[in-house]
Amino acid sequence: MRIPPFLAALAAGFVLVFAYPGWNLSWIVWLWMLPLLYALWGWDNKASDSIKAEASTPAPDQKSKIKNQKSRSPAWRGFRLAYLAGLAFFIPNLNWVRHSSRVISGASDNTWIGWGPELMGIGAVVGLSLYISLYWGIWGAFAATIGRPRISPEGNTTSGDTGKLFSVSFESLRSAFLCAAAWVACEWLRGIVFTGFGWNGLGVALWKMKILIQGAEFVGVTGLSFLPVFVACILWNTILRFRQEVRTSRVRPHADFFCAVALMLLNAGYGARMLMDQKPASSPEVVPLRIALVQGNIGQQEKWDGRRHMEVSENIYNLYGKLTVQAVMQNPDEKPHLVIWPESALPFPFHDPNHVDFLNDILGISDFSLLTGADILIPMEPNYTGASLMRGNFNNHQLHRKVHLVPFGEYLPLRNFPGMNALLGDVIMGDFASGPSTEPLKLEEPAGVQLIPLICFEDTVGRLARKFVREAPQLLVNMTNDGWFLHSEENEQHLSNAIFRSIELRRPMVRACNTGVTCFIDDKGRIPPGAMMWNEKDSFFYKGVLKQTVNLEKNPPMTVYARFGDAFSIGMLGIMGVAIGVAVVRRRKK
Repeated sequence: MRIPPFLAALAAGFVLVFAYPGWNLSWIVWLWMLPLLYALWGWDNKASDSIKAEASTPAPDQKSKIKNQKSRSPAWRGFRLAYLAGLAFFIPNLNWVRHSSRVISGASDNTWIGWGPELMGIGAVVGLSLYISLYWGIWGAFAATIGRPRISPEGNTTSGDTGKLFSVSFESLRSAFLCAAAWVACEWLRGIVFTGFGWNGLGVALWKMKILIQGAEFVGVTGLSFLPVFVACILWNTILRFRQEVRTSRVRPHADFFCAVALMLLNAGYGARMLMDQKPASSPEVVPLRIALVQGNIGQQEKWDGRRHMEVSENIYNLYGKLTVQAVMQNPDEKPHLVIWPESALPFPFHDPNHVDFLNDILGISDFSLLTGADILIPMEPNYTGASLMRGNFNNHQLHRKVHLVPFGEYLPLRNFPGMNALLGDVIMGDFASGPSTEPLKLEEPAGVQLIPLICFEDTVGRLARKFVREAPQLLVNMTNDGWFLHSEENEQHLSNAIFRSIELRRPMVRACNTGVTCFIDDKGRIPPGAMMWNEKDSFFYKGVLKQTVNLEKNPPMTVYARFGDAFSIGMLGIMGVAIGVAVVRRRKK
């Protein structure tokens, strides 16, 4: 029975959902693409029967002829199939996006909140998926044409090169390399175009397989997507070749398969070596930094209750005051150097008098540094969301202004476009500005330690985080509030995307969340035992404090990724462009 290509494509995309948080079946990332390759290439690397039928049907007029030519185009067919796979993946994978509009309308759980916010939330999921699936479609058009393996049903290359023993393996390697390069290129473009949304690339699905992701320090998380696509293409070609060899009783060497295995072993070997490389806490080459992370776990519906604003504000101040005293005063011999509150922890802007008095009271209880997220609203200046590092009193503070803003959350794109402000202006009433600086914040004690502040989703943007890297003991600090997405899989997805910054830059990370996954992450992307807020109810949604000591290298390495960023991915984009250019020139010559 021949499975319709569009069903195979839909199945491929949907199966990939299970590789990500919510299920975390990471092994799926190596196999999910096989149904999609079947849809694109078929069992015999020939056009499908439906395309042949279209080709044999005469067009009644010129308009229909042009339409049929487009539908017969392998590139257009590949685009459609891969686009379908993208929709089948992104719509369920990004289902949590719908909660933001529901929360704005007062939702605190999955209870129906009304047709308006529910439909707006679903529309946001579908609209975002329709857009980002375009990049899968572009890859599909490439894979169905330039990246298609030219291997005949008899097991030869379709170029007629039957004399060389390894010709079929070389053709398989060519196809797999180009398809993997194109996937990385398209994924990289998805992460930068229109400010970018690189969330949940293929490499992220490997986040639990620490031995296989250490190479991110060279190629970034986007570059890690190369290997699953390369392996899947080789595996599909190997399946087809075995099938053909059984039919013809003619066996050829499978050098391509052994190349794929060797590449995986090389990657795993490097990962194993890096995971064993750990400086002891007593080493003179490390700086111990005692940290307390405070999680308020305050629901957005409570924060946004305008009728009880003063009451809620007082409750928030009391909560953070109590938790901070607990963090600092319990066990004075191990008093933290640094206490971290999450993004938008407090109910008033940073310079509000109520805020100033409260912070002075907190800072006066002991000698420690406090880092908190805060809105920076200064008259005659643009509005910023940001963070402040303080010690001793409010006046002794350093401000950081958030660089990478969230569209439709912190600003309204194309606000002046006709109809945009009328449609969403009441929901997104004011725009924050983007901060100009990527200078780290500097601790007074221990002296020389630097903090890389990453607010909200900034910890998922590697090209931003690398700009803060200096040759000094550094700590990545994510302050976020995932309360907009309730208790959905977004919380763990956010964590799974964030851990790659620690590997790419070889700097440990701490995450202080209002609601979310508050934890410590080492420079190998691991969460040590006891380093994540997790209670007896198997939940990380609760109020509390998490304390750990982080050992920072005095002279941490400057990784390839820290120096050159996404050079590998850009190189893959260049290879994709050259391959397209060569194909166009050849077609014109014909």
